[in-house]
Amino acid sequence: MSAMAQGTVSLDSCRAMALSNNKELRQHDVKIQAAGYQRKEAAAAYLPSVDLEAMYMYNSRQLALVDKDQMLPIKKFSLEKQGYEYDLVVNPMTGEPLQVGGQYVPSSVALLPKDALTYNIHNVFAGALTVTQPIYMGGKIKAMNEMTRYAEELARSMRDSKVEEVIYNVDAAYWQVVSLKAKQKLAESYVNLIEALDRDVQAMLKQGVATRSNLLTVDVKLNEAQVDLTKVNNGLVLSRMLLAQVCGLPVNTTFTLADEDRENVATGLRSTDVDINNVWARRSDVHSLELATKIFDQKAKVTRSEMMPTVAAVAAAHLTNPNTYNGFENRFGGAFSVGAMVKMPLWHWGGLTNKYKAAQAEAVVKRLELDDAKDKIQLQVSQAQFRYQEALKTYEMTKANLAKADENLRMAQVGFKEGISTTDDVLTAQTAWLKANSEKIDAEIDVRLCDVYLSKVTGTLCK
Repeated sequence: MSAMAQGTVSLDSCRAMALSNNKELRQHDVKIQAAGYQRKEAAAAYLPSVDLEAMYMYNSRQLALVDKDQMLPIKKFSLEKQGYEYDLVVNPMTGEPLQVGGQYVPSSVALLPKDALTYNIHNVFAGALTVTQPIYMGGKIKAMNEMTRYAEELARSMRDSKVEEVIYNVDAAYWQVVSLKAKQKLAESYVNLIEALDRDVQAMLKQGVATRSNLLTVDVKLNEAQVDLTKVNNGLVLSRMLLAQVCGLPVNTTFTLADEDRENVATGLRSTDVDINNVWARRSDVHSLELATKIFDQKAKVTRSEMMPTVAAVAAAHLTNPNTYNGFENRFGGAFSVGAMVKMPLWHWGGLTNKYKAAQAEAVVKRLELDDAKDKIQLQVSQAQFRYQEALKTYEMTKANLAKADENLRMAQVGFKEGISTTDDVLTAQTAWLKANSEKIDAEIDVRLCDVYLSKVTGTLCK
């Protein structure tokens, strides 16, 4: 913004504004934070988990262990038999235990009244503090930690890809403005040339050495040149709006670019020699695919852990009211427990095995995608190198053509003043001069854009 206050903005300033104002980059920043939280969540699985549970329940009825009073027969110790025997009623006539309805009749019983076995459970309170420590989970916890770590790196890599895209769009919009500004100056120069010729033809018409047809021909060319200038002016305004929008500024923001008045923008360019291995190492999309491959490898390990035994230690302290440890009395009573839990999958009709094979297949697909992406990137780099070299050759040819067009225009103007060349000759030379200048501007900008594209495909745009 300080550069804008001074009236000029450089390409680096435009890049900085675009990166600081881009909303999609802010979204990627939040995704990186979310991935970091997920990584910390996975790391917490190594540590014991502590849970507190509390419960209250109202029951409409009491709990009775028996439906009515119970009378239980008792035993007495027999000295003769040296053991306990039921105390039964003996028939005095026969001396045998008395039976009523096929059942022996005890001489004494223990009374268990129903009221004594009925408990008040209208209000039930319970609470438990549980500690669980994973001991072995089949490698699942380690694989999940690796997955979340790679996922965080993947989020950063995707942000880097978005940064490259933003910078590339800024550069394209920036050089488009520079191109249209140069073409605006060219169109103004062309209008000035035709206006000068129009004045000369008008003077010659007054002297009788030119015809009305000559003047009309020049006027038509002048109108065409003014229309072209209007189109260029409108295009320049729209391109400035696009650049402002890409930079995250209001579209009506006006500022001057540092390269608008440069005579030659195709300078300070790069060499086209690249090492494809270094390109793969720098490309964020390749890095993203490599991370995706690692994530799917870990996903397969997580699936495999479902086929492995799991071991966990558990400790708990719990309270209940009524006290289940002391006759359901209406007061809190508690205890603690310590134990271990082992789970061993035995037979799932091949379901777990097929699930693991499917996860492995997904990992293989990601590796194939990575190899395919590397092949396409190699082709992309080769095409970018070819385009860049062709743009340089075209630029050199346009410079030579412009020199010839300048000389041709000079000779036509001199010949016209001396009466050797006609009005059509001068107009033809001016048109050729306009075309040569326009082609040179296009070639310059094309060289610059090809340079930016080559930087993008080789992974050096943000370096």
